[in-house]
Amino acid sequence: MNWNTIQSEADLDQIDKDSFSSPQLIFKHSTRCSISSAALDRMERLWPKDQVFRTHFLDLLSYRPISNAISHRYQVEHESPQALLIINGTCLLHQSHLQIKPLTLSEVKLSGS
Repeated sequence: MNWNTIQSEADLDQIDKDSFSSPQLIFKHSTRCSISSAALDRMERLWPKDQVFRTHFLDLLSYRPISNAISHRYQVEHESPQALLIINGTCLLHQSHLQIKPLTLSEVKLSGS
């Protein structure tokens, strides 16, 4: 996966803008959590190679205010790890912990766009 690092609210603004032309995936990761590491590993191993989503990575320990902004902006409760699929400025799907399923996330484009 080609991760784009989220470090500011300006990055979230760009994700929103870009979500009108292609789906955007945000992955919130805690570097101290083994469940988060397992979810990240599963994302990277099982994500379809031909998927055209733009993928974004947030180290929520380093950027907790941005994690809070994501929760507020997309009206989802903060969890870690967490994956959010953003299309047309809206979170169409979010998953957390071991419920994160890369293939389910990648299939939403067919029904959500």
